[in-house]
Amino acid sequence: MPLLEIDKDKCIGCGGCVDACPLGALSLVDDLAVVNDKCTACGACLLACPVHALNLPQARPLEATVNLAAYSGVWVWMEQFHGRTGNISIEMLGQGRKLADRRKVALTACVLGHNVEHITKEAISFGADRVFWVDDESLSAYTTAPYAGTLISLIRQYKPEIFLLGASARGRDLAGSVASVLYTGLTADCTGLDIDPENGLLLQTRPAFGGNIMATIICANHRPQMATVRYRVFEMPVADSQHQGQVIPIKAAIMADQITVHVIDSILEKDEINLADARIIVSGGRGVGGPSGFDTIRKLAEVLGGAVGSSRQAVDAGWISYAHQIGQTGRTVRPDLYIACGISGQIQHLAGMKTSKVIVAINKDPDAPIFNIANYGIVGDLFQIVPSLTEQFKNKLHK
Repeated sequence: MPLLEIDKDKCIGCGGCVDACPLGALSLVDDLAVVNDKCTACGACLLACPVHALNLPQARPLEATVNLAAYSGVWVWMEQFHGRTGNISIEMLGQGRKLADRRKVALTACVLGHNVEHITKEAISFGADRVFWVDDESLSAYTTAPYAGTLISLIRQYKPEIFLLGASARGRDLAGSVASVLYTGLTADCTGLDIDPENGLLLQTRPAFGGNIMATIICANHRPQMATVRYRVFEMPVADSQHQGQVIPIKAAIMADQITVHVIDSILEKDEINLADARIIVSGGRGVGGPSGFDTIRKLAEVLGGAVGSSRQAVDAGWISYAHQIGQTGRTVRPDLYIACGISGQIQHLAGMKTSKVIVAINKDPDAPIFNIANYGIVGDLFQIVPSLTEQFKNKLHK
């Protein structure tokens, strides 16, 4: 009996599901989609249907029938662009290794792409015990259907208990597509992950209510437990060339000639901010007083070869663009040196920068919360202190 249900009233006979099905289980009869017994409930067709006329009721696990014990292991999706691994995926491998060790299970990396075998070795060096390697022309450029269809098929076959993806644009798109087909929980944009010592559940922490509180979320009754994680939340692990792991080649769920959406070209946007990779960040907050106040911040950042950051208050006031915002609702950063100028240190901002190696706070309020986490604090007017620092650094660094 076919696993797929088709709503004849919604079906428009576009044929998208027929093209997406890797098994030839779908066809058009009288301009309506029809399914046969070849269907394995892989879910690839659900992603291709523009009118949501397809449904897999058997894929929705009822609490009474889910065998949670059948799920084991921590998985990480290795995001790559033109064969280069995203740092966010390497950071997640480091944290995934810790979670897997606490659960006493294996860590698996999922490498999807075309001509990306070198990434399998990289994943193993950063802690993966096993790598699912899916190398196919259909995966040469990221599009939702082939990536999601392949991961859904893998998850149904191997049953991981935890699946982590980066909270990038592609990671958010992919995670939502996979979770919706599997009918499991997904916590987006996490800033913390841990294992509950009592029940072994994944504790997923993320900002809520506009960043005013931190919520810890669990997925108790469905699997896998899925989360997307912010960039630079976790430390970059150190590669170990001696670490051993298994590479398992896997076929893609959807072939290139079955994809209805194609990427023609990719154009990289020039970004002068680059907060994510900056080793030095000079940030301004409400204390800069207005847009012109950031000129003082920029001069110090330029002398130090750093980037300019901002608190949410300055962005909300329109003094600087959102791309500079650091905090729960902005970027999470981990520079070697973070200089906070005129930033009081509300919890929303601290969550985005408190893991900086060295924090220098400049504020005229001696009771500002930022001083509680600062390695060095300077109480005074930033418009006197910052220019003086700029001049001193200029003399020392640019002789």
